[in-house]
Amino acid sequence: MLNPEIAENAAAEKGDEPFSPRQTAVLEAALALLVEGGDKGFTTARLAKAANCSKESLYKWFGDRNGLLAAMITYQASKVGVAGRLGARPGAEDLRKQLSGFAADLLTVLSGPTSLALNRISIGEAGREDAQLGKLLIERGRRAIEQRAMRMLEAGRQAGLIEFDNRDEAFNALYGLIVGDMHVRMLLGDSVPLIAGPDALARHASRAIDQFLRLYGASANTTKSNT
Repeated sequence: MLNPEIAENAAAEKGDEPFSPRQTAVLEAALALLVEGGDKGFTTARLAKAANCSKESLYKWFGDRNGLLAAMITYQASKVGVAGRLGARPGAEDLRKQLSGFAADLLTVLSGPTSLALNRISIGEAGREDAQLGKLLIERGRRAIEQRAMRMLEAGRQAGLIEFDNRDEAFNALYGLIVGDMHVRMLLGDSVPLIAGPDALARHASRAIDQFLRLYGASANTTKSNT
């Protein structure tokens, strides 16, 4: 069985997809089923039929239902990437491209129907003793994305391009500038013109990174220390 945690860690190190093409196709089918029918309509029998594979293959690859959900969220989170090799020392332009690409990927994933469906289902089952989806979204989704972003930020700091004393605070600032309250609004069914369409989304992502670099860029911090 492919362990989603090991797969995600390996992907973060190598910059590769954590699943085989066949497994990726199955996970795409699983996410589509979840969006279409919600939690109650999501069964291994329906997935096996939709993905044209056996239930035995599903159990071999992902284990039980929670293992499958964990793999689905790991795969979904892997769509938020960082260009180039994580941990490598970037140049100024490389770092800006990495940050802008990360911002665009994050907004694309969070605003998509899959992410919205997963989050709405997890909210609906919150408070139940057997609720697992919310925990998985935090552990396999948010934290996996956070770890990749923090390594990107640390590489920028090591290269002398950005400065911060607390990496958690720097990441929270970056995330807040990119996402703001837009994800909550979309979960509630509101439209967000600011990221309506690829061009608008890219412009917002670029503005968010400009704001982040004004706060944390090395030249910005030098200016602050001299005033």
